[in-house]
Amino acid sequence: MTKYEYIWLDGFKPEPSLRSKVKVTEGEAPDWSFDGSSTKQAEGGSSDCLLLPVQMYDNPTTDGALVMCQVQTGEHETHPSNERAAAAEIVTDEWWFGFEQEYFFTDLEGEPLGWDKGVPRAQGDYYCGVGSNNVVGREIADAHLDACLDAGIELTGTNAEVALGQWEYQCLGKGIKAGDDLWVSRYLLHKVAEEFGVSVNIHPKPKTGDWNGSGMHTNFSNEEMRSSGTEELFTSMCEKLGKVHAEGIASYGSDNDMRLTGLHETQSIDQFSFGVSDRGASIRIPIYTLEHNWNGYLEDRRPASNADPYKIIAHIVGTLTA
Repeated sequence: MTKYEYIWLDGFKPEPSLRSKVKVTEGEAPDWSFDGSSTKQAEGGSSDCLLLPVQMYDNPTTDGALVMCQVQTGEHETHPSNERAAAAEIVTDEWWFGFEQEYFFTDLEGEPLGWDKGVPRAQGDYYCGVGSNNVVGREIADAHLDACLDAGIELTGTNAEVALGQWEYQCLGKGIKAGDDLWVSRYLLHKVAEEFGVSVNIHPKPKTGDWNGSGMHTNFSNEEMRSSGTEELFTSMCEKLGKVHAEGIASYGSDNDMRLTGLHETQSIDQFSFGVSDRGASIRIPIYTLEHNWNGYLEDRRPASNADPYKIIAHIVGTLTA
């Protein structure tokens, strides 16, 4: 008998939430049904929705496997909440994505860790900080890193972020699996946090004021960008993305206007810009790309921390291959 932990995205808006349940069975993980009326994905009179396994991971906490699923209706049609299906139709493994997921650890009342005695001193010492006065939650972030690596998800790094209690990890993947990996890494982040009695907040601006928000900068490349790039190629890609800036913003997470203000290393949400090594631009051309004779990648700095990676993939690939 094998324990399969099924993971899927519900129908909540503006962003979906993660759901899971465990099936113990013999053989491979089968398609499975669930009550869609409890997840805003069906009406009570016809509530069956279907889970279709699309990606399998080792379960880092117990025997068995984590099973990332996409959702169909009871009539075996793609569910309206299923953003993965559209992205999978247009992306191939030649596209690489590196998601920089920022987030806050909070107590069960929603207050960021380290803020229980009031607003902390101004940001400045916390980014990549060391020491109990500068960092809180490191043991949780480290446990999450280990869990993802044990599951077979390629996290390439993690660090304390600019605000106290804020962290980031970098998740690298190819094709549609990049989106699956990011969602499962988020799932594991919530589960690890459970063990420490804390919560995870991926809102782009959970604390107003002179604090950096939380984003999910998205680094991306295809084979041409990595091996036969030119300045003209990278410029044309930036310009293409700029022409559909409003569409990109619509796909990049809710409440992003609270974060993209033109301050705190962001461009204003209603403006588009790109530049070399410019962290105040919408799209940053990394110095790595220039130093490798225009062979490398681009960083889209607009996505919010709560963005759906499937929507990001669909927008970037759809725009640049149209």
